[in-house]
Amino acid sequence: MTGSGRNRFTSPWTKLLISFTLSLIFLVSTGCNQFTPRDELETIKNRGTLRVLIRNNATCYYEGPNGFAGFEYDLVRGFANYLGVKVKCVVTDSFNEMIPALLQGKADLIAAGFTVTENRMRRVAFGPPYMEVQQEVVGRRGGPSPSDIGDLIGQPLWVNAGTSYEERLKELKTQYPGLSWLPVSGYETEELLEMVWRGIIPLTIADSNIVAVNRRYYPQLKIRFAIQEGEHLAWAVHPQHNHLLDAIDHWFAQPSTSILLDKLKQHYYGHLKVFDYVDLVKYHRRLRHRLPRYENYFKAAAKKHGLDWKLVAAQSYQESHWDPQAVSFTGVRGIMMLTQETASSLGVESRLDPRQSIDGGARYLALLHERIGNSIPEPDRTYMALAAYNVGWGHLEDARALAKRLDKDPDNWQDVSSTLPLLRQKKYYRSLPHGYARGTEPVRYVNRIKTYYRILLQATGETPKEPSELAEIAKLPQVVSLVASR
Repeated sequence: MTGSGRNRFTSPWTKLLISFTLSLIFLVSTGCNQFTPRDELETIKNRGTLRVLIRNNATCYYEGPNGFAGFEYDLVRGFANYLGVKVKCVVTDSFNEMIPALLQGKADLIAAGFTVTENRMRRVAFGPPYMEVQQEVVGRRGGPSPSDIGDLIGQPLWVNAGTSYEERLKELKTQYPGLSWLPVSGYETEELLEMVWRGIIPLTIADSNIVAVNRRYYPQLKIRFAIQEGEHLAWAVHPQHNHLLDAIDHWFAQPSTSILLDKLKQHYYGHLKVFDYVDLVKYHRRLRHRLPRYENYFKAAAKKHGLDWKLVAAQSYQESHWDPQAVSFTGVRGIMMLTQETASSLGVESRLDPRQSIDGGARYLALLHERIGNSIPEPDRTYMALAAYNVGWGHLEDARALAKRLDKDPDNWQDVSSTLPLLRQKKYYRSLPHGYARGTEPVRYVNRIKTYYRILLQATGETPKEPSELAEIAKLPQVVSLVASR
């Protein structure tokens, strides 16, 4: 019996079983969370949070007036809702830190406007692409004006270290040996764009979506040329986390995700399609010289009627460029461009009195906002109230009815903004109660107010930035803050 037992425990299959058991005990005792590919997804669900490496800037993640926001943040929050967990943002100081942090298990995915490149594909796995961008060389009006790669040779070019921009420059250097640049760490791409705008540095490189957002704040920025076209943004995960990657692929493939993507692109980038350099330069100048005359009126009226004074001010600029004597050919007047009928109904005795006009306009907007109702979530509710202020309540209702008829969502601003222009077409407006309307105008009206509002947020210091926000740049004598210049 003793011999039989010894043979049983020394057979090859027994040794394999013992080895497997000991390995399992070791993995459990050491807390290994990668024993099976499924564990990383189960760990996220059990933990109740999706840890996301993200950037703290205008295109990714920031705390705005109504809470946390940002294109990447809102998109990843949709995925987290799909998993039934909450988002935990892990903000990093540089692109160089992102992939190492991901591979070290400090986060579950990267959602930071991360470009898909060959070098990165060798280190991480990417989900489906959700946006196409191009790398653009950006200067300042009146500054260096290179038109191709060869013109960059000998030019002082500052580039965010560890980014896809630097990868692209390294590729180009094989064709242009004289090409050089200064890689910098500790700054956001947005900060480098601001430094170009201020004339502190001459040139930098940024993705087209980042440039589009920041040209609103820094209108003297000038796109010189693109050095890389057709790049894609995508989320990155650990290369061994196949089940998490499968979940991401499945979520992006759903029709509801496509709808969410369209809404987010419209919300964050839709108002940036038309760039009016002259208008924005004037707006920045009037922020400093004209707004202070009426700022207290905006604040008092907004407080009285439960509105954001910066929104009322942005709307007023769209209406009159803050000119209390403004008069249009249709007979509307004043800094809020009220009709005589509307002014009378609101108790405004003089439309040319800026205090009265601002109070009346704010009250009218508040009434429209209340009339829209709580069933429509923000910011769509506010956008519709603004549109009604411009085109009239009846035409807004026609556009919503038409949206429903065309199998669109009458409570969604993006859908309603697509049907408002149809009110110019006879085949649509002849069947609607209020008939013809110049429906393109309220869409442009809302988009411009969104632009003015965001610029005003930043000018008043209410658009959060990186912790390093101008801390180092402010040490330079050339820099004067936007708020101080007011």
